[in-house]
Amino acid sequence: MSFRPVTKTSRAKPTMEGAGVHLHRAFGFGDPTEGDPFLMLDDFRNDSPELYRKGFPWHPHRGIETITYVLEGTVEHSDSLGNKGRLGSGSVQWMTAGSGILHQEMPKGNAKGQMHGFQLWANLPRRLKMTAPRYQDIKGSDIDTVVDDDGTAVRIITGKFWGKTGPVDGIAAEPLMLDVSVPPNTRKVLPVDTYLNTFAYVFAGKGTFRDASRPQGVLVEKEFQGQELNLRDMTGDRTLVRFGTGDEIVVNAGPEGIRFLLVSGKPIKEPVAWHGPIVMNSQAELKQAFKELNNGTFIKDQSDRRWR
Repeated sequence: MSFRPVTKTSRAKPTMEGAGVHLHRAFGFGDPTEGDPFLMLDDFRNDSPELYRKGFPWHPHRGIETITYVLEGTVEHSDSLGNKGRLGSGSVQWMTAGSGILHQEMPKGNAKGQMHGFQLWANLPRRLKMTAPRYQDIKGSDIDTVVDDDGTAVRIITGKFWGKTGPVDGIAAEPLMLDVSVPPNTRKVLPVDTYLNTFAYVFAGKGTFRDASRPQGVLVEKEFQGQELNLRDMTGDRTLVRFGTGDEIVVNAGPEGIRFLLVSGKPIKEPVAWHGPIVMNSQAELKQAFKELNNGTFIKDQSDRRWR
């Protein structure tokens, strides 16, 4: 057994999407090989409705899967095929855009006006780029939470973990997607597949993802008031952690505990031609997609689509 080393940490950057939704982007629109098969992760978290209520009006997708995980508030969605739905607190939508779909997503806050969720984009391999669109809408009550003896709680969205299998199935990247909560001052070792590309995204508490006997930060040099200081730096809110190879992740939770998404998937290792919400394998395919958007032939025969 070998622990995966941390190869890179970075903070999510504030940006704006849709009709004016303020969010933080953990990664996206950079080097697509870095996170293969995952292309983008957005953290849309706000307590002020004016920062998200305009939502994400009608827009296209082709060649990817979008995964929306809602923690607080709701997201109402509809598409060009007449499908409609509502994602509540704790629920997940895994949408396979495939050959193409037009849809919209409109976030609404909870009773306090709070909205919190994530959207992850996963690439599709060449053989599935033009597959029929498919939805999997999973209620929060259908997602198992497994609690270990030390109090660590894991919600299993997709993949197999600790003897349980998540409700999302049939995904090309064979992903594992977990919502992990580790209690304060607890060291936890989590198994992962050696051959899957893996990252963690911290969204509450603090901790470290390096092998250590207790949860102390990594010794780093930082400048403060013109002086170089040695500080113990702990990974905190809105931090992305990328890992090298190995079959276990070790996390040391700080005094507040730590909560993070743990995501892994099988690399596709194919060329990527990407512009906005459309991801293909070549520039010619990308140009064809936008040509079809303009001439009204973007939406294909969807007779075999499945709504779940």
